Amino acid sequence: MQVKQLANDESYLGEVQDVSGTTVSIAMSAKSLTGFVYIDGQGYRAGQIGSFVRIPIGFDNLFGIVSQVGASAVPATKIDSVDGNRWMTIQLIGEGPRNGTFRRGLSQYPTIGDKVHLISEKELKGIYGQPEKPYFVKLGHISNAESIPALIDINKLITRHSAVVGTTGSGKSTTVASIMTALSEHSSYPSARIVMLDLHGEYGQSLRDRAGIFKISTGLRGSGHEKRLFIPFWALNFEELCQVAFGEFGNEKDKNIVMERVYKCKLDSLVKYPRKGVTGDTLSVDSPVPFSLHKLWYELFVDTFGTYHNTKGTAGGPKDNLAYEIGADGKELKGDFNLGIPPTFKNIVTDAGADKINYLPGALGLGKQVLLLGTKLRIPRYDFIFRPGQYLPESDGKITTDIDELLKDWIGSQSPISILDLSGVPADTLQTTIGVLLRLLYEAIFWARDLSQGGRYRPLLIVMEEAHIYLNGKGGNMASMIVQRIVKEGRKYGIGAMIVSQRPSEIDSTILSQCGTFFALRLTNAVDRSHISSAISDNLDGLTGMLPILRTGEAIILGESVKLPMRTTIQAPPKNRRPDSQDPIVYDEVSLDETESPGGWGIPSEINPRYDELVEAWRAQDPKISRIRKED
Repeated sequence: MQVKQLANDESYLGEVQDVSGTTVSIAMSAKSLTGFVYIDGQGYRAGQIGSFVRIPIGFDNLFGIVSQVGASAVPATKIDSVDGNRWMTIQLIGEGPRNGTFRRGLSQYPTIGDKVHLISEKELKGIYGQPEKPYFVKLGHISNAESIPALIDINKLITRHSAVVGTTGSGKSTTVASIMTALSEHSSYPSARIVMLDLHGEYGQSLRDRAGIFKISTGLRGSGHEKRLFIPFWALNFEELCQVAFGEFGNEKDKNIVMERVYKCKLDSLVKYPRKGVTGDTLSVDSPVPFSLHKLWYELFVDTFGTYHNTKGTAGGPKDNLAYEIGADGKELKGDFNLGIPPTFKNIVTDAGADKINYLPGALGLGKQVLLLGTKLRIPRYDFIFRPGQYLPESDGKITTDIDELLKDWIGSQSPISILDLSGVPADTLQTTIGVLLRLLYEAIFWARDLSQGGRYRPLLIVMEEAHIYLNGKGGNMASMIVQRIVKEGRKYGIGAMIVSQRPSEIDSTILSQCGTFFALRLTNAVDRSHISSAISDNLDGLTGMLPILRTGEAIILGESVKLPMRTTIQAPPKNRRPDSQDPIVYDEVSLDETESPGGWGIPSEINPRYDELVEAWRAQDPKISRIRKED
């Protein structure tokens, strides 16, 4: 088939021959088949997968992306064409007036015979480039056009949610660090507010000049820019408290008993120390009212395991005559609820003539739950929940610092970023801990939506690293449920989510489908790629097909925060400001003075390596041992 070419149009590629929805088949011109199209004296490769084309229709242009070239692009009606390699398939993505701005969506479609033109770098710059707009932030440049900055609309990026996905080693952490650096630039965004959930402690080094860092690690010795991360147990709702403190209940009766006890403790605390916003009539078991969990545990322990002297003539009730064992010092072993030390009771005695000792009447069947909680109260690595520093209530519920100070630290400090370092969280409580953090942030912003601290006045971005670990939707985990709520409703209240993962196929599909912007780095796994293709709103198989061949630090950015999907080279931070996620170098040709890596197989080992320091770091659950902290 002979295609008529406009001799005076340098950018001409061919004509529309088939239209099916947003998929358009193009018969290429003889000139474009030579491989190069020259526009303003500059050569462009014609028919490159992922390149942009325009179709002029009246005073408007339709824009599309090349997804197929050659024999595979032949429409079914032309399958017997002798020119089987002269075809191109494009996916339409938007439109705009000539010399105007690009906009998503289509108000019209091309027809047979409409001309198709390659978009030059000059035209792309007119579409992409608006660097003078303050709501655009630069992350790098278009991969094939260094003169065109890669600009992201933060209005759409934050409240419409986003995802950063890429295989391990693709530059995902560095990309996140670059995005955070750009979004927290004080001169442009003096009121930026970002919370990062950092599961491996990667970002403290790279963002230390603009972030408050909160660490759970019990080995923390207090450096200038690090604080202890506390999550007060009394701020948890009842379901969260059960998962963290008591574990599973054998039946609803036992669970209801604990619920009634928790409610009573909160009510007693509220009566003694009234708090604004809640009264005895509005109080629920989920209300964040301080109470002493240690005292409650002690009372439950007594009611579960307690024995008493059942002797005639004894004054008082059973609890007035508890049968404690006697210690070596002659004192009763009553334990200490503040330290989590349980009382020791005497065994049952029912022999005739002896001083009878029986279990307390109506003893509770909470042995497993009470013993589990007691163990956690004594283990230091759970102190961030059960002994939360200044947020720990006294036995009557009195506290020195309320939760408003905690929220002020997280989302109201002078630092634009708060990094919640969760690398020290026990594995058995990780998902629940993350769920609690996300719920506290969401509810605080949600209920303050009409206040100056709320998200409508100062939006909040929550960055979730290693999201596939806790957003898989399996077993109805709390983190997944609260993030579903954030991505569905958060836009209205000024809460945005950024999902970061190396395995997007393991993330709940409801969450991923709500992300309006994708930063897709190299993805080699076919399942992960198909998950991304199905989640994005545009029909861009041509672009997602490029994911396995992207270079390290290169991303395809598509979605609502960019005008056109773009293959972008992300500008990496300086070497000393990159996340602590670099692969160890086994053998490095660069000298030790120049490399980022501290060692490898190519340099001699230390003469006397300090394995005692290895054990110190292990025991402290903190890589910064005492010697390193002194040097810092």
